Amino acid sequence: MPNEDQIILVDKNDTQIGAMGKMETHEKGLLHRAFSILVKNNKGEIMLQKRATGKYHSGGLWTNTCCGHPRNGEDLASAARRRLGEEMGFDCPLKELLVFIYRVDLDHGLKENEFLHVFLGEYNDVPVLNPEEADGWRWITIGELRQDMDKNPDTYTYWFKIALEKIKENNLSF
Repeated sequence: MPNEDQIILVDKNDTQIGAMGKMETHEKGLLHRAFSILVKNNKGEIMLQKRATGKYHSGGLWTNTCCGHPRNGEDLASAARRRLGEEMGFDCPLKELLVFIYRVDLDHGLKENEFLHVFLGEYNDVPVLNPEEADGWRWITIGELRQDMDKNPDTYTYWFKIALEKIKENNLSF
């Protein structure tokens, strides 16, 4: 794709080893730096995003509040806050919660192979969705979320399910 963002290719230690266009990276399944953001409110509910059906992969699935890739030369935390504004129309302080690597084959012949940084933030208002990114949103308790994921696993993104499991395994609270 012309003028496509160059995302950061990394090794298993999250050290940059190059940069490549987002689509080519996902077609080849190369390990790259990414982030997922979980936003909670003061009631402890999590803000979910329903990915726009027109997304290049995983369209129409429920997921964490926001996710994306830092651009080549862009600081990870700055990229996360930039993307939160682009997708959900708000900003809030974020702290890194955990990191892990996962790999999965996606729809449209794409492969996800990410060194994923999971951030946590708090926000108590209504987002302003970018319709190119999100078709919907909702607040949900972690208990309700886990029940729904058990009943309807195919309606959630792969990385979101893994992130929640990693949070549970590591006894992290959010």
